[in-house]
Amino acid sequence: MSHCPREAVWHSQSARILDPFTALGAAAAVTSRLKLGTGICVVAQHDPIILAKQVATIDHLSGGRFLFGAGAGWLVEEIHNHGVEPRLRWALMREKLMAMKRIWADEEAEFHGQFVDFDPIYLWPKPVQNPRPPVLIAGTGPRSLRIVAELGDAWMPVVVDVTEFEQQLSQLRRICEQAGRNPQIEVTAVVVPPDDADLGAWEPDQQLLERCAELGVIRCATWAPMRDLAVLRAFLERYLQISDLSR
Repeated sequence: MSHCPREAVWHSQSARILDPFTALGAAAAVTSRLKLGTGICVVAQHDPIILAKQVATIDHLSGGRFLFGAGAGWLVEEIHNHGVEPRLRWALMREKLMAMKRIWADEEAEFHGQFVDFDPIYLWPKPVQNPRPPVLIAGTGPRSLRIVAELGDAWMPVVVDVTEFEQQLSQLRRICEQAGRNPQIEVTAVVVPPDDADLGAWEPDQQLLERCAELGVIRCATWAPMRDLAVLRAFLERYLQISDLSR
């Protein structure tokens, strides 16, 4: 991830995060039950052939525990630094995801689109999960929701306000119905601290988690403080207590 030119504490700390695929490979080697995922991978900034290989590799290393969180991104400065025209990021994500699905599914894959174009290739191993690791599409705007309905196995929105989330969920279900898809799509909610939060003391709002559960959200992902191991352990203990109370 590139440096994030924002004042929010958790935005500035995001520049210090390890490369997700390298870190998840290490996590896969020392775990056996935890789900591992990206939250999120900005697909438009990646080569789809290499990214398809990385996803399949993590799925193998984890024994089929990988969740591919994907999105168009929001930080225009970062996107532009990767040589991507920001206004094209949704179209790029859509086409690259389509190409990656072809790579994962076909023994001899090829793709010819507006932004992605390659002749027949062989790329093995295929993912452990059949037909692929679940693709969780992030984003709450109309373009992102259309990609969820067309290409996503699940939706992964950032949830801050419950009322707004309910409206977005209703909108997604309408889009799914219009696309001829089951509107009861799986949802993973991402709960993040406010811009001015003390990451050492912040914890997800219990009422928000409870309402997410009532609306059918299957899991909540959140930001964990990485200042030091003691702070992280204390956060996880608090989060576990909130999780138990929300069941």
